[in-house]
Amino acid sequence: QVQLVESGGGLVQPGGSLRLSCAASGSIFSIYAMGWYRQAPGKQRELVAAIYSGGNTNYADSVKGRFTISKDNAVNTVYLQMNSLKPEDTAVYYCNADKGPLAGGFNYWGQGTQVTVSS
Repeated sequence: QVQLVESGGGLVQPGGSLRLSCAASGSIFSIYAMGWYRQAPGKQRELVAAIYSGGNTNYADSVKGRFTISKDNAVNTVYLQMNSLKPEDTAVYYCNADKGPLAGGFNYWGQGTQVTVSS
C-alpha cells in the first residue's frame, strides 16, 4: 500500500504560479514512476507530468515549458512547479505512484487538490 497526500492547490490568476507537493508513504519501494494527472469537469483524466525512478521526466505537450516536475528522495516527495498558468489548467490535480509492470502494475492515487486559474 502507498499513501499519497497532495498539497499546494488553490486559486491563482492567469500567468501566476503554484507549486504542488505530493508526499508518499507506506510501501514506497519498487515505485517505478510518480506523476501528476489532472481532471477538469466533464473531461478525461490526463497525464500532466511524470518522473521515473532513474530521474527521466515526461510532460504533456500542453504544459511543456511551463511546468516542471521534480522529486526529493530524502522526504519521499514529488513536486510540480506550475508557471504561466492558464484558465485551461483549471482542474483537480492528482498525484500518482506507479509500480510498473514488473511490480504487478499497481497504481496509487492521492485524493486530489483543486487548482483554479481565474481572474
